Amino acid sequence: MVTSVPRLVIAAPSSGSGKTTVATGLMAALTARGLAVSPHKVGPDYIDPGYHALATGRAGRNLDAYLCGPELVGPLLAHGSRGCDIAVVEGVMGLYDGAAGEGELASTAQVAKLLRAPVVLVVDASSQSRSVAALVHGFVTWDPEVRVGGVILNKVASDRHEALLREALDSVGVPVLGVLRRAAQVETPSRHLGLVPVAERGAAAVGAVAAMAAQVEAGCDLEALVGLARGAGALPCAAWDAAEVLGSSTQVAAPGDPLIRVAVAGGAAFTFSYAEHSELLAAAGAEVVVFDPLRDEELPDGTGGLVIGGGFPEVYAAELSANEALRKAVAELALSGAPVAAECAGLLYLCRELDGLPMCGVLDASARMSERLALGYRDAVAVSDSALAGAGTRMRGHEFHRTVVEPGAGDAPAWGVRSPEPRVEGFVQRGVHASYLHTHWASEPGVARRFVERCRTS
Repeated sequence: MVTSVPRLVIAAPSSGSGKTTVATGLMAALTARGLAVSPHKVGPDYIDPGYHALATGRAGRNLDAYLCGPELVGPLLAHGSRGCDIAVVEGVMGLYDGAAGEGELASTAQVAKLLRAPVVLVVDASSQSRSVAALVHGFVTWDPEVRVGGVILNKVASDRHEALLREALDSVGVPVLGVLRRAAQVETPSRHLGLVPVAERGAAAVGAVAAMAAQVEAGCDLEALVGLARGAGALPCAAWDAAEVLGSSTQVAAPGDPLIRVAVAGGAAFTFSYAEHSELLAAAGAEVVVFDPLRDEELPDGTGGLVIGGGFPEVYAAELSANEALRKAVAELALSGAPVAAECAGLLYLCRELDGLPMCGVLDASARMSERLALGYRDAVAVSDSALAGAGTRMRGHEFHRTVVEPGAGDAPAWGVRSPEPRVEGFVQRGVHASYLHTHWASEPGVARRFVERCRTS
């Protein structure tokens, strides 16, 4: 099987160069021209894909060679881009930056090579002129297997500045595919863990994406960018498919039997999720129903299992605490032994309290904000049998938070983590598996099968 969707990767020398503006603006501009655009993000980021989804009307999907393994990068892109005219992939950090101490693993450069996709380098030119040629030359020649097909100059001050930059780049032989001037209206607000998610910004996010699209439309050669993407050629891989990876051993509902209903937390407080998780749950025989813990006072009728992903409960702690009816419903479900899978924000929500405010009280633990940032990839092994994973299951995860959980006594840990120092992490009790680690179930699809089967038998 081969995948032949046109594709390109939007990369940069470093974070803060304008990748999100260019990638999101390009996605929106091409969508406005009638193209079906498949949006992707390198790495574990959950927030940028929300802007991508707003720009394209399709689920933003992640391509993470660390969490899922290099072998799934191509199939996951092929899965997300079914029926699309073009795939646009936003990189992470600098082009050659990857997992710490792991060489090129999980870098934008590695993903571009795995996808056989051309790279467009977004350069913040605000404080340079002729030096831009040396910078671009270095990125072009560092790895001959990475094909840099063009440059977009960002934060250009004037026509004179643009002329100096173009003159310098003539000697490098890499075409300038766009020039973007400084434009405050496309800036997106940030806080302690990065950009503010789309779900929290409403109309402001729509306006920001429209501004990005207008800037890219005005400043970039869209025809040249599409032509570059069309030159990517065939990718020798089949598309990832949730039903296929689960295999014939999956117990789906018998004809006439109701599906197992799995409630998945959403809304502004819980925006971190991978689209493949819900797809795997559905393929395993579940009916996935999204609910909003900020607004809904009851779990969906017939809930047999609960998934609470990441997000920003610390921002909405007062509102989550005030929804006492739902907190009690979650606690009752967990007490009944029904499977509950919680990651990071979900972990905080299940605690007894968060920053002194009552939460669900499922776990005998107290959570609070901290000045310390916990950030990085983690290798983990399940140390306790749970509704999500059997003891000994190995997965890779990502940790990203500024909170601390102080546990009580009695609960078994969820994971043994090797880095940055050996430790145990998370909680397992009854049907609950709660942890700080964000994992990508495509790397270990059996966890979705196990979760739904536990929902069926609990």
